[in-house]
Amino acid sequence: MKKALVAALALTSSFCLAAGASAQTKELRVLVANHPYGDLLKSAIPEFEKATGIKVNVESLQEGQLTTKLTTEFATKSSSVDVFMTRPLQEGKMFAKNGWYAPLSAYDFADYPKNIQGVTTFNGKPYIVPLVTEWQVLYYRKDLFQKAGLSVPKTLAELETTAQKLNSDAVAGIASRGKGGAGVTQLSSYVYNYGGLFLDKGKAVFDTKPALDGIRYYGKLLGNYGPRGVTSMSWENIMPLFQAGKVAMWTDASVFYGQIVDPAKTSVPAADVGIANFPAGPKMSTPFIVVSWGIAIANQSKHKDLAMQFLNWATSKDLAIKGMLANITMARSSVWEDKAVLASVNPGLVSTRAYAAQHGNPLDRPYMSAVGEARDLIGEVMIESINTKGQSANLEKMAKTNAAKVDDLLKDSGEYGK
Repeated sequence: MKKALVAALALTSSFCLAAGASAQTKELRVLVANHPYGDLLKSAIPEFEKATGIKVNVESLQEGQLTTKLTTEFATKSSSVDVFMTRPLQEGKMFAKNGWYAPLSAYDFADYPKNIQGVTTFNGKPYIVPLVTEWQVLYYRKDLFQKAGLSVPKTLAELETTAQKLNSDAVAGIASRGKGGAGVTQLSSYVYNYGGLFLDKGKAVFDTKPALDGIRYYGKLLGNYGPRGVTSMSWENIMPLFQAGKVAMWTDASVFYGQIVDPAKTSVPAADVGIANFPAGPKMSTPFIVVSWGIAIANQSKHKDLAMQFLNWATSKDLAIKGMLANITMARSSVWEDKAVLASVNPGLVSTRAYAAQHGNPLDRPYMSAVGEARDLIGEVMIESINTKGQSANLEKMAKTNAAKVDDLLKDSGEYGK
């Protein structure tokens, strides 16, 4: 009798442990970025928890801290992360090469532009769901154009002429990022439209004539008509100048429109700010359109079924519409046709996105594991061009030297020629 009681207690205990283990599996650890969409997810998670019974432990970090935390945890195999936001162009190749993303073969990607899906796919398998896209546009002052009797430039040649006409001691004709590695992303569309690339088939090619033509043009444009000190400026330095009425045109990412016209921060009325397609070059009309943020499941997650349930919810059309209404440029195509969205979003954003989604280049930087180092090397060439107004006799030599250094980085990571 005593043995039977012990056995029964043991069996009951095992059932309790199993039930406890089952309950524990209804819990997820999710890492998001300090980004408007990360904030939207955090605010909506209680709804997900109520509907599913899954407890979500969410952590929010600055983008650099997020990458560092994920890298450390995954590399030491100590991570309990199930789902996380990720930057495909910044860390995608490294994470994929290390096997840190779980494949998403069951996810339906039909509602996303095909030209952006290459950076979320590795070795033929999808690993990242695009969340937020951005593309290069031309912001311009409608009031200044009207006063000067000018039309919106449609080509880079017209852009230069317009910048010259609008440039004065009080107002810079044009602005774009000139600060080293930070400026490379905005340089990209200029290079593409001259027929150049940063990398081609796993080799650095920003030292070729088409790419150098684009870099020289960028230097000439900003060196002659850009704001003073432009080589120390990224978007956070240029935006206040535009808001203060000291810049006539600005080429940068579409994501900044909402901030530009924020009435609490700008002295330029929203009615005076226009958005147009990035001007066509002599060879191409291909602005970048990039997945700035995506979301993925950790390969080491022990709760992949629950993680997939969360992923489907976090990337749903309903949440994407909420994102659009909060001025976040979401990746899903169908939300750009939603009536509520079209009633609230600037038509210029809608039209420029439609063009970029069809014709854009999905890269705004060298697509490689050592992307930070490569951006710095390209940035050195860009700064040389700006400082010399595109006339540097040393530019070609510098570009060849730095391209060789980028090739070395590609060789070190095993990506050269691939």
